[in-house]
Amino acid sequence: MRITKLHLVLCIMLLCVCRSYSQGISVSAPSQVAVGENFRIAYTVNTQDVDDFRAGNIPAGIEVIAGPYQSVQRSIQMINGRTSSSSSITFTYTLYAEKKGTYTIPSAHAKVDGKSISSKAVKITVSGTSANTNGAPRMHDESEPMRPSGSHISGKDLFVKVSANKRRVYEQEPILLTYKVYTLVDLTQLDGKMPDLTGFHTQEIKLPLQKSYHIEKVNGINYRCVTWSQYVMYPQMTGKLQIPSITFKGIVVQQNRAVDPFEAFFNGGSGYVEVKRNIVAPAIDIQVDPLPKKPVGFSGGVGSFKISANADNKSIKAGDPLTVRVVVSGVGNMKLLKQPSVAFPKDFDKYDPKVTDNTKLTEKGIEGSIIYDFLVVPRNQGKYVIPPVNFTYYDLNEKKYKTIKTQPINVNVAKGTGRGGGIVNYSDDVEDDIRGIKTGSTSLRQLGQFFYGSVSYWSCIALLIILFVVLLVVFRKRAIDNADIVKMKGRRANRVAVKRLRNAEKLMKSGRQNEFYDEVLRALWGYVSDKLNMPVERLSRDNISYNLKNNEIKESTINKFMSALDECEFERYAPGDIAGNMSKTYDSAMNAIMDIENSLKSLKHRKKTNMSIILLLMLFPLSLSAVTKEQVDDAYSKGNYQKAIVGYNELLKKGVSAELYYNLGNAYYRTGDNTKAIIAYERALRLSPGDNDVLFNLQFVRNKTVDKIMPRSEMFFVTWYKSLVNSVGVDTWAVLSVLFVIIALVLTLLFLFGDRIIFRKLGFYGAIAFLILFIFSNVFAYQQKMQFENRDEAIVVMSVVNVKNTPAESGSDSFTLHEGTNVRIIDKTMKDWRHIELPDGRDGWVRENQIEEI
Repeated sequence: MRITKLHLVLCIMLLCVCRSYSQGISVSAPSQVAVGENFRIAYTVNTQDVDDFRAGNIPAGIEVIAGPYQSVQRSIQMINGRTSSSSSITFTYTLYAEKKGTYTIPSAHAKVDGKSISSKAVKITVSGTSANTNGAPRMHDESEPMRPSGSHISGKDLFVKVSANKRRVYEQEPILLTYKVYTLVDLTQLDGKMPDLTGFHTQEIKLPLQKSYHIEKVNGINYRCVTWSQYVMYPQMTGKLQIPSITFKGIVVQQNRAVDPFEAFFNGGSGYVEVKRNIVAPAIDIQVDPLPKKPVGFSGGVGSFKISANADNKSIKAGDPLTVRVVVSGVGNMKLLKQPSVAFPKDFDKYDPKVTDNTKLTEKGIEGSIIYDFLVVPRNQGKYVIPPVNFTYYDLNEKKYKTIKTQPINVNVAKGTGRGGGIVNYSDDVEDDIRGIKTGSTSLRQLGQFFYGSVSYWSCIALLIILFVVLLVVFRKRAIDNADIVKMKGRRANRVAVKRLRNAEKLMKSGRQNEFYDEVLRALWGYVSDKLNMPVERLSRDNISYNLKNNEIKESTINKFMSALDECEFERYAPGDIAGNMSKTYDSAMNAIMDIENSLKSLKHRKKTNMSIILLLMLFPLSLSAVTKEQVDDAYSKGNYQKAIVGYNELLKKGVSAELYYNLGNAYYRTGDNTKAIIAYERALRLSPGDNDVLFNLQFVRNKTVDKIMPRSEMFFVTWYKSLVNSVGVDTWAVLSVLFVIIALVLTLLFLFGDRIIFRKLGFYGAIAFLILFIFSNVFAYQQKMQFENRDEAIVVMSVVNVKNTPAESGSDSFTLHEGTNVRIIDKTMKDWRHIELPDGRDGWVRENQIEEI
C-alpha cells in the first residue's frame, strides 16, 4: 500500500486533534440538586503545567462557599518493560443552591503550554424546597470539605449501627457482633468500649488501627462507612439476654469561616474548631435457647470438631517415657472445652498433660486446634492397648449431639534395664527458644542457579587441566622460581636492611669502625636497590633521588636519606668521639630507612582509601534506592517483625539466599505463624542442608505442630549415606570438587618431578585418592541438585485437612492432617488435586490450595 501526501496530512491532523482533546478541561458536577443543598463542581486538566485557570461566572441563585481546592494526581505504569507516566490537576469548588430554577455555569478557561483551553458549560437544575436543617446546608456527596463551624450535626449526619449475625442461638453458640460508623461530617476521633456483659463470654476481633472508609448507601444517601469494632460472643445463660447500648464519644472538625485564612495559617490552624459529639449505639436483644438434654461425657463443645490421637513411639522399654498426643481441632467454643479423658492401662504412671493452644479468633468463632500431650511411663513389659478417646459435642449444623472417637493405640513394652529413677523433663529441649537471625551481608542468586554444572564450573575444571599441562612443560626448565624476583626483592628490602643494620650495631659495640661504616653503606644502598628495583650499576645519588620522587616520597624524606649517605662517608674520617660518631650515623641510617618505608605504606593506604571512596560513591545511589538486609535485620532486632517479614520477602524477590529464608522463618515464628516459618526454614534447608541453626529451628518449630508422624525404618547405611550427601549444599560440594582437582594435579606433579621416592609415592597414591574424592563430590552435588529441582515436598497450610481416598469432595475421608505437616507429592496430574504420601507410608488426595510446595 502506497503512503501518499494526503495520508500524511490526515495523520498529522489526527494527532493534532488527539493532542488538543487530551489537553481539554473535563468537568464533573451533578445535573440536579435540591434547594438548600451543597454540591461540588470539579474541573480536571490532564497535565500539571496549568497557567491562569479561571472558572466561569457563577449565576445568581447559586453561591460559592469554598474553593478552588487544588489536588494533583500522578500515576506510573510499567508494561512489557516500558514505563509510562501521567498526571493531572483538579480544581474543586463547593457551591450552595439558594433558589429553585435551572442554571448554566459557563465554561472554565486555562492556559497550557501557551495555548488556551476550555471546558463545556454545565447545566444544573435546582428543584424542591429548602429542607429543615436548622440552618446547616446538606451535602450532595460524601467527599465534601469540612462544614462551617456552628453547623448542626443531626442523627442523620453521624450515627452507629450495631448488628448481630444471629438473634436466636443456642447456649455456647458464637455470635458475631459488629459496630459500624456512618458519617457525612469530618469525624477525626471516636472512643467507645464494650462494657462487661453478664451472661456472655466475649472476645474482640483485632481490626486494623488505621481505619479505611468505604461508601454505603442508606435511605438513598451515600455515607462514608467504617467497621469500627467486632466481637465474638458465647452466651453462657439461656433466655432473653440484652447487649446494652454503648455511647461513643466522637470529635468532629468544622471550619471557622469567620477567621481570615491567611491569619489562620500563620496562627497554627486557628481556622478550625473541634466539636464533641456523643453517638449512641442502640441495644439489641438475643434469644438464647438451652441445649437439649446433655449426654454423659459431654465435652462442653458447641460447633464442629475433630479428634485424633497418636503415640510418639509404639515400641519402648519398661521405665521409658511415652508421649500420647490428643488433638482436638475445629471451630466453635474451643476455649471452653473440657480436657479429653484418656483411659491408660493400670501399669502406666500418668502425669499432668502439657496443653498447647493453636487457636485463633475468626468471624466464625475460635478456630484451630488444642493439643494435649500426656506423658506416661509403663512399669512392666507386655502388650498394651490404649483405648479410643471419646469426644462428645453438639453439632450446630445437624442440631444434635455427636460422639467422635480416635483409633486405639497398640504399645509393645519390652523388658526394661531395671534401673529406676525419677521422671525427668523428657519433652523440653536444652534450648527453649529458636536461635537468632544471621546478621551481616549475604549473596543472592536466582532460583535453580548453581555453580555446579554451570559454564563457570566446567570452565574452571578445564582451566585447571590446561594449567596442569602448561606446568608439565614449564616445570622441566625449573623456571618457576624466577617468576617474580623483583616483587620478592621489594618485599624483602626492609627486612634485609634491618638485618644489616643489626650487624652494624654489633660492629659498633665492638668498636670496629671501618667495618661498621661499610655495613651501614651496604644497608642503605641495598635497601634502595631492592625497594626501587634498581640494578647495582645504576645506583647513584641522582637516580636514587629521581626514583624516590616518582614514588611520591616527600622532598624532606629524600634529603634525610641523602644526608645519611653523606654522613656515613664523612663520619668515617671525622675526628673526635669515634663511638659518638658511629651512634649518630646508625640513628640517621635507621631513621632514613624507616621514613621511606612509612611513606610508601602511607601511599599504598591512600590509594586503597581512594578506591574505597570511589566504590562507596558508586554504590551509594544503589543503597538509597532499595532496602538492605542490614535495615531489615535492624527492624527484626527492634521487635518490628511484620516489617521484617515484608523486608525479607522484598529482598527474596531479587534472588534466593539461605540466610534470608532463615531470618524470614524466625520473623514468621515471632508473629505466631508457625506454618510459614516451617516453609521458610525448609527452603533455607534446601539451599544450605548442613546449617545447624536451620536444622535446629526447623525441628524446634516442628515440635509445635499437631501431627507426629514416625517415618518408615531404613537400613542404617542408607541413613548414613543421606546424611553425608546432605551435610553440605550443592555448591559447597562443587567447590570441594574443584579443590580436590587442584590437590590431585599438584600431587601428580609431585609424583612426576619429586626427587625422593617417598615424595613420588605420596604423590601417586594421594592423586588417586583425591581423584576418587572428586568423583564422589560430583555425584553428591548431582544428587542434591536433582532433589532441589524435583520439588515434590509440600507443607499443609490449612488448620485441618481431611485427606480423601479419591480426588473428589464426595470421596471418603482416609485420615486427618493439620497445618505444618510435611508431605510428599507423588501425583500432580489431576486438576486442583494432589496425591500425597506421608513419611509413614500412608497416602491420599488433598486440594491443591491446602498445601504449599517447598
